[in-house]
Amino acid sequence: MQKKSIALLTALLMTCSTMALAEETSVQETTEKAADVPAWVKNIKLSGYGMVQYQAEDKEGGEHNEFNLRLMRLILDGKSGDFAWRVQGQGSLGTGPGSATAYLVDLFAEWQKYEAFRVKAGQFKRAFTFENPAHPITQGWYSYAQVINALTGFGDRTGEASSGGRDIGVQVQGDIIKNAAGRNLLHYQVGVYNGEGINAKDKDNRKDIIGGIWVMPIDGVRIGAFGWTGSRAGVGEKNRYALSAEYDKNEYTFRAEYIHNQGYGADASLGDKADGWYAFGIVPVIKSKLHAKARYNTYRKDKTWGNSKTMYEVGLNYFFTKNVQLNFEYARVNERSLAKPDYNFVDLQLDFRF
Repeated sequence: MQKKSIALLTALLMTCSTMALAEETSVQETTEKAADVPAWVKNIKLSGYGMVQYQAEDKEGGEHNEFNLRLMRLILDGKSGDFAWRVQGQGSLGTGPGSATAYLVDLFAEWQKYEAFRVKAGQFKRAFTFENPAHPITQGWYSYAQVINALTGFGDRTGEASSGGRDIGVQVQGDIIKNAAGRNLLHYQVGVYNGEGINAKDKDNRKDIIGGIWVMPIDGVRIGAFGWTGSRAGVGEKNRYALSAEYDKNEYTFRAEYIHNQGYGADASLGDKADGWYAFGIVPVIKSKLHAKARYNTYRKDKTWGNSKTMYEVGLNYFFTKNVQLNFEYARVNERSLAKPDYNFVDLQLDFRF
């Protein structure tokens, strides 16, 4: 009996030793394989987000209420040496079932060796205004301000297809002049673009030049100015400027911008002038959980009050987690070109990212 027990124990020890050796070999092989993966592959990150929307308004002759899939995007970010790159695609329902589309939103690489001089090439956000580059979710509202949509390339006054504020080109930017604490005090950016929006070649061989500069005198504060000159084939000149101010710190965000346009749009009857402005505040009611917001939002498509549209907006943003939030907004709208200019607008969105 004792001999059998010794033999059994010996066999068990040999089995455990064999299993441990096999496991060690497996771990070693896995480690060696991981070591063989190039660093740039390890630095690739997949992310994305979705925005589900309900919207209603009681404008006379244009009443509607509907559910909508506002946005769905997938993003690949990566780094290789001194270069960072991004590929971003968007899915859309288009005009309805059967017309769903998928298209490229961003495709660029940026050389980032020097903080004071970075060079970006490809398809990306135009260097115009503070709001245009803001993420659709963290921007905080049902949509970008009217003047941003009309004069930065979302659904541009020139008739350019909605481009999300983007174009194809080359941009130089940098942060310079540090204070004693090492915080940058000045930012600049200048870009040269086709002037046709996303996924489109230049049709008139004339480039748009856009630049911006802002100072950051206090932590969280930016005060800036932007300029844009260019053209669009078949429409004409685009000459625009923007004045911007922002405070963004500790979940408090206040921003105001004014944009002026000189140059005809797709509808020549509106003349060659347009402008608009907005001002908003978003403040925490419960930190990291509930925010309250208010916005004053005006666009004048021919720079006259007779064709102005103003939205007085209030709402709440509730965060289930840092990646899932519910946004509610109510607006009283005054659209002076209508026989009955005043109506109500409601928007509810569920936003998530991964």
